[in-house]
Amino acid sequence: MSDINPVHSLLQSYVVLTGFLICRSLEEADRVAALLPEHIRLTRAEPGCLAFEVIRSMADPVRFAVREIYAASADFTAHHERAAQSLWGRSTKSIPRDYMLTDGHGQRRYVPPTPEED
Repeated sequence: MSDINPVHSLLQSYVVLTGFLICRSLEEADRVAALLPEHIRLTRAEPGCLAFEVIRSMADPVRFAVREIYAASADFTAHHERAAQSLWGRSTKSIPRDYMLTDGHGQRRYVPPTPEED
């Protein structure tokens, strides 16, 4: 009998990001909420995106819970590079994020790339 668990091996190849986007005001949170439908649509259409959810907290409406799952590290990297240069990335770059990244290397804090200035 093999010591390799195929489910565990498969999960190790996934990249999972969880955490929060934390706006500084209700007005900022409302702007984020207005941008989300297009950002979610574009992200879910990306190769390797297995799940992408951003949910505004009802108890604390300036907080958005984020969960992303990608099939591979390259898919995750491509998403964050694309998002950084999008309207979403440019519009939300200064909003604090508190993210954890889990992949085959374990779990660690993650800071997404910021858009390059023109």
